[in-house]
Formats: sequence, C-alpha cells, structure tokens
Amino acid sequence: MGCFECCIKCLGGVPYASLVATILCFSGVALFCGCGHVALAGTISILEQHFSTNASDHALLSEVIQLMQYVIYGIASFFFLYGIILLAEGFYTTSAVKELHGEFKTTVCGRCISGMFVFLTYVLGLAWLGVFGFSAVPVFMFYNIWSTCEVIKSPQTNSTATGSQICVDIRQYGIIPWNALPGRACGSTLESICNTNEFYMSYHLFIVACAGAGATVIALLIYMMATTYNFAVLKFKSREDCCTKF
Repeated sequence: MGCFECCIKCLGGVPYASLVATILCFSGVALFCGCGHVALAGTISILEQHFSTNASDHALLSEVIQLMQYVIYGIASFFFLYGIILLAEGFYTTSAVKELHGEFKTTVCGRCISGMFVFLTYVLGLAWLGVFGFSAVPVFMFYNIWSTCEVIKSPQTNSTATGSQICVDIRQYGIIPWNALPGRACGSTLESICNTNEFYMSYHLFIVACAGAGATVIALLIYMMATTYNFAVLKFKSREDCCTKF
C-alpha cells in the first residue's frame, strides 16, 4: 500500500461529526464561561454603584454570583475532559465501523460504555437547553434597560421634558429585595448608567455568553446523533447473523 492510499485510509477513520462537535463545544463553553464570568462581575459592580448602596441588601445575590463563577470553572474543566473522551470514543467507534484494523468484534463492555455516553450526552443536552434559556434572562434584562435609555435619548422625549419620569426599577426582576435603596434609576441618571463601560461590556458579554451556550447545545446535538449512530451500528455488528438480518 502506497503513502497516498494509507493517508486516504487513515482519513476515512476520522469521526468528522465528533471532530466538528468537539471544536464547537470547546468554543461554545469557552465563550460561555469566559464572558459569563466577566459579565457577572460587571453586574455586581453596576448594582453596588447605582441600584443597591447597602451591601446587606444584595449580599445573597453576591454570594450566588460568586458561587456561579466557581461553577463556571467546573463546567469548563468538565467539558474539556468530556469533549476529549467523546472525540476518542468517536475515533474508536468509527474505526470499528469501517473495520480499518481488520476483523473487529465488539464486546459487551464496549457496547455498555458506548451506551453510557449516549445517555450522558442526552442528559447534558437537556441540561444545556436549560442553561441556554437561563443565559437569555440577563440579556433580556439588560436589553430592557438599554431600550429605556434609547427612549430617553429620543428627540420626542427631550422635547416633551418627560425623560425624568422614565425609570427602570431593578427590584421588579427579583434580583434585589423591594426594600433596597435606591432600587431604581430615572432620566439622566439612567442614561449615564447606560453610557458606563460596565453596562456596555456586561450587556455585550452576556449576549456572547448566550451565543456560546447556544453553540454548546448545537454541539451536544451533533454528539447525540454521532454517539447514537455509532452505538446502533456497534450493537448491530455484534450480532453473528448481522448480514442476514440487515
């Protein structure tokens, strides 16, 4: 066998679906974890400076955000290892399916491990659907604040001198208690908040984090299809009479 034929044979054993899913998963998790970590820190800064001057009013929220930041580190580490494992499993099953190494016989243990990856990937896919929906909540909140600032900046609002009556009350979102002071911002104060670097960066970082969560969901869907197909083929090939049952 020549070098060209050997290269073609090796390329035929590459699990391209798992490879694309791994790259997409790493990218999505990196965007979600990195941008989400910085955006959460910016959110706390905005609350402390403009909406909740008393530290005891948002102490619970600060603890929750710090916990979420530590969870982000764990998520990044877990998906880095899990992506490598799924990619290795994809190489294994693809080589087995294509019979690149001669006669291949599956074992019960191998099929159980492959089935475990199918189940775990489905569970993670459902969990990340929830993460994707949860990551859209701060985007919605920041968009409402930004759109209110745009209303204040509009010429019609300035001409009627009603800009000072337009307010945003953060307490209605439930992230700080109703007795927190000042709890809301109006008029030019709200407009100045929207022009700060913390607000601008946090808003856009939450958008990127939400996009990263969406990319991770797509990657897990690709993993689902790849692992399910490989498991089904391995189980089929384990039958001694598979050629007559096809």
